[in-house]
This record gives sequence, C-alpha cells and structure tokens, in this order.
Amino acid sequence: MKRILFLPLAALAGCTTQPAERAPAGASQADQAQLATELANYRQAGPPVSCVPTRTLRGNRSAGEAAIIFEGTGRRIWVNRPAAGCPALTSSRALRTKTTTSQLCRGDIVDVFDPVAGFQYGGCSLGDFTPYDRNPR
Repeated sequence: MKRILFLPLAALAGCTTQPAERAPAGASQADQAQLATELANYRQAGPPVSCVPTRTLRGNRSAGEAAIIFEGTGRRIWVNRPAAGCPALTSSRALRTKTTTSQLCRGDIVDVFDPVAGFQYGGCSLGDFTPYDRNPR
C-alpha cells in the first residue's frame, strides 16, 4: 500500500513550481539583456538613493519586468529595480504615481494602467533609484 501512495505523490511533486519560477522575472536573462541594452550608453553616476525629487523626472519606461527607467533632467536617468519586479508594466502601459511629498521614494506604490483604455493592471512597490548619466559623445 505504501508503494501505491508513493507513485501519485511522486507524480504530483514533479508538477510543482520551483521557487525560481515563482520569483519575479527580475533575474531572467531576457530582462537582464534588455536592461543592458538600455544602459549601453550610460555609466553609473553614484550609489543608489532611496528618493528622487519628482520635479527632476520627465517620464519613464519599462526595461523588462525587472526594472523601470525614469527619465531625469539633462543626461541623467534613474534605474529602479522593484524588489518583486513589475510584471504588469509593458511598453504599451504606463505608470501612475501618487505621492504625498515632492519625492518618489523606495516603497512607494505605482499603479500600472493602460493609457488608452484606462484599465488598471496592478501596482509595483519601488526599490532604490540608481543614477546613470549618458556617456559623453
């Protein structure tokens, strides 16, 4: 009888999801490659910071599910890597920020929505902001 129970349990164990598959896609090779392509003409300009002033931000775009690039003023961009990723954010969707201060900070929740249809797809909790400057030509 023990042998009969073992076989179905072994079959079920083969169907379970591995922890890496449940983890945010932030570690995926495709996301890393996309971020590397986005940052090819930039160099890190300092250590990560927990907040950036919203008046210095001009827009944002996704770099896969693992990172959000915030356009800064001049040659500066800020790369934010949400701890749980941001799988709902794609190139056809946008971020809506809600802040009670003049800064966007680690831990702030940003909403992902479709700017055409207005549908909301969820949210992401921001991580630290790493500054990058465009390489001089």
